[in-house]
Amino acid sequence: MASETIPESWRPALEPVLATPEARKLGGWLKAEEAAGRVVYPPRGKRLAALALTPLETVRCVILGQDPYHGPDQAHGLAFSVQDGVRVPPSLVNIYKELEADLGLPRAATGDLSPWARQGVLLLNNTLTVEAGQAGSHAGRGWDAVTDACVAAVAAREEPTVFILWGSHARKKASRVPALGRASQHLVLTSAHPSPLSAHNGFFGSRPFSQTNAFLESAGRGAIDWRI
Repeated sequence: MASETIPESWRPALEPVLATPEARKLGGWLKAEEAAGRVVYPPRGKRLAALALTPLETVRCVILGQDPYHGPDQAHGLAFSVQDGVRVPPSLVNIYKELEADLGLPRAATGDLSPWARQGVLLLNNTLTVEAGQAGSHAGRGWDAVTDACVAAVAAREEPTVFILWGSHARKKASRVPALGRASQHLVLTSAHPSPLSAHNGFFGSRPFSQTNAFLESAGRGAIDWRI
């Protein structure tokens, strides 16, 4: 954790959490994993990229993911996003299909979602690291408290914000943030996950992008340009 710089706007929300014994234990465990020769994604310095690209005061929409991609050169700190030049993963292919059906936007050739992040779309995974080739391998190691604090910080703000929850894992995370359940100024959109295993069970046709823009425009916060 010491190798990651906490962006200024997120410090009030995160510093109390990162000062806990649990967070220090997480940092020590990550160091030990790397010292043992295990490859951890994303690399050091990119694990808080979502927070760096999307300062707290700019957040207009939160999209919650589960954990980073576990293949080489994929993860770069943004949920569902891969680095430019990397093959677009199946879940993101389905996100692009829904984006095309919803807003008529052509499917992007790149999977880098940084343009969304720079417009206030917080692309936040629940767990911010993963061992190479081992999906879900860092779940339950302590990241939940960190990312729960991020979601709570957004939910506590007065500015109307959209929370997009794809799949049961994202819904469970949101349920751990009491402020989100009480905050009537926000819009919470839920559907099946865009994974090929579940996308046909309610993700396709859910129109999250047009719903998000309609809500943000009605709240005076402006539409998001979803083009990549």
